[in-house]
This record gives sequence, C-alpha cells and structure tokens, in this order.
Amino acid sequence: MGDDSREIDRRRFLQGTGVAVAGTALGAGPAAAGDGDAAEAEMKGRRPDGDEPAVIAHRGFAGVYPENTVGAVRASARGGRSNDARVRGADMIEIDIVPTGDGDIVVFHDDGLAERDGGERGLTDKEGIVWETPTEEVLSAEVLESGETVPLLTEVMDAIPPSVGVNLEFKNPGSKDVRFAENLEGDALEAQKDLWRPFTEKALEIAAEYENEILVSSFYEAAIATVRETDPSVPVAFLFWDSIEDGLDITREYDCEALHPPLYLIKGTPFFGDAWAGGVEDVDLISVAHEEDRTVNVWTTRSWYEAERLRAVGVDGVISDFPGLLRFGSRNR
Repeated sequence: MGDDSREIDRRRFLQGTGVAVAGTALGAGPAAAGDGDAAEAEMKGRRPDGDEPAVIAHRGFAGVYPENTVGAVRASARGGRSNDARVRGADMIEIDIVPTGDGDIVVFHDDGLAERDGGERGLTDKEGIVWETPTEEVLSAEVLESGETVPLLTEVMDAIPPSVGVNLEFKNPGSKDVRFAENLEGDALEAQKDLWRPFTEKALEIAAEYENEILVSSFYEAAIATVRETDPSVPVAFLFWDSIEDGLDITREYDCEALHPPLYLIKGTPFFGDAWAGGVEDVDLISVAHEEDRTVNVWTTRSWYEAERLRAVGVDGVISDFPGLLRFGSRNR
C-alpha cells in the first residue's frame, strides 16, 4: 500500500472512531467542521480540551476478569461509552498474542503456561512454553481457575463487537532470541525482523477479517518494523519501558500513530520517575507527542487516583485493569 493510502487510513483511524487515539467515545466521529480548537485537536489525533480519555481494557480489564479470555473481552465490551453510563464499557480492548508450537495464534501474555518471571504462580494449570506446546494442549489450559481456557485469536475477535477497537500487543513471536525494548540497526535488526515476519503476517491476516479498528503495539522494535512492512495502513504504537528518548527514537523511526508509555514516564504526575532509582529523562512526553500529532495511551492504571492524575495532564487514553476509574472525577467537576 502506498504512502497516500496509508495517510488516508491514518486520518480515518484518528478521526473516525477516535478510539485510543483522539480519546473520544467510539462511534462519535470527528469534531464537526467549524468547531475550532476541538476540531483541530482531533485532526491531530488527540483529544480536545475537556474531552475524556479513551478507556482501554488491559487484557480485558484483568483486575476484575480472567485476563485475555473470551469471557473477559465479552464482559469488558459491555456498557456505554461514557463515564456517566451505568456500566462503562471499553472503547478499546488490549489483548496479548503469541504463537503455539503448531504456529496458531493464541491470546496469552506470558512465555510459560505455568510460571511467571520470578517464580510467581502461573496463569494456568498446564506447563510448558507456549510456542513449544501443541495448540490442543495450550487451548485446554484453564486460566486462573476461572473455567475459562486460553483462546485462539479468532475466538477472541469473534467475541468483540465491531464497534469496539482492538489493541493487539505482539508478544514473543516464538524465539528465545528476541530483543526486548532495544533500539536496533543493521544486521541485528534484520535478524530480528526475520524472527517476527511469519508471526506478523499471520496476525495481520487474521485481524483483516474483522471490522474492528485495530492498533498494534509492542515492546519489540522488530514487531513494529514488520507491521509497517506488511501493511503500512495498520496504526502502530511502541511500548516504552525505561527510556523516553529511546522510545521516541523508535516511535519517530516508524512514524507511529501512538505511543504507549508507563505512567512513571508521564511528567506532571506524582508517579513521574517513581520506578527508577536513577531517574528518567526530564521530558514532557505528552507535549512532545502532541506536537508531533501522536496519541498517548498510558499503561497500566489500577486506581481512580492514577486515572485522574493522567486525565489532568492530558493523556488520550488510559490502559486500565478496572472499568469506571474515570467516573469519580467526571461526576465531581
């Protein structure tokens, strides 16, 4: 697809649903022509002053539902697209995808079925590395004793209404050699892209069968690179880790429509720099992103206090473990 087609699609994504980009409710459409500053802000892919951030259900609101399951995405999609709704549904649902040993794509976060990093209890009642385990066994794994099992990507997509956006987070494509949150170049980048390409192509082929707005995010530069090569019309977001400048370098390299930083990289909040003893760069990431017409969706909010502080500094979306976190502030203004 050519650059002109990509730009048209980018504008459609930024203005059409507004989900996780402009920060308006899904289906609301862009601000009407002549609405002044609000229309200009939305044209630039960010929410106008006074507009609400988009609500992005992290793994299907993992704080209240068994993460990355069909049941979780169904539940998180239910409800209205306003903080005044009796039940606040997600504007977009974030899910993690990985391949099985047979090359099928499932919705799951960890490398291993049984044990998380650091020896914590695993998510399921099965053992093994997901990409080394046959599909049938992966799909039989029960998630958090919930009665829900690990689903195929197609099963999850089938369960999400077309009016709700989907943020596909690309996890490990099936190799212990992938490089996490690093800037790469030359032969090192090409080698990583070779690992990613089959997984990327299959995931995008599946996503293309659905009407939902799709946003791809990843901590891996090669994932973003191969999405751009496979279908430049698909909006992408780089997931920041510990460095604002490194994250911005990759974001600019691939002209990402959005960027997804952790809340401790958001200047102007009480959380800025909290996670790192050595501190982080003194950069107002929201201002920089908005000047470059990019959207800022912040992970992972777990309390109304965090959500309110992020709303106050102008984030476009909150990637949240819980529904309704913005309701308190919305009703007390």
